[in-house]
Amino acid sequence: MAIKDLPLAPGRQRVKAFEALGWTVRRSAKNHFVLTSGAHPAVHLSIPDHRQVDRRTLKAQVRLVGISDRAYRKAFDEAN
Repeated sequence: MAIKDLPLAPGRQRVKAFEALGWTVRRSAKNHFVLTSGAHPAVHLSIPDHRQVDRRTLKAQVRLVGISDRAYRKAFDEAN
């Protein structure tokens, strides 16, 4: 899946997708959401609360979590 196939969306919708994948919002720091997961205790995701989050930022977060683009896209579509 190419980077152009990842959805352009607000940060809040991206948070919903990661929550569907088992991540939990731990805090909202200024204009970012910080998420953690029991499966990855050392990893903290910081998702900007912007109207549109860049696809490259999303791609980096998906790689950090260790899931495929397709798995993220499926969770995004189901959550939103």
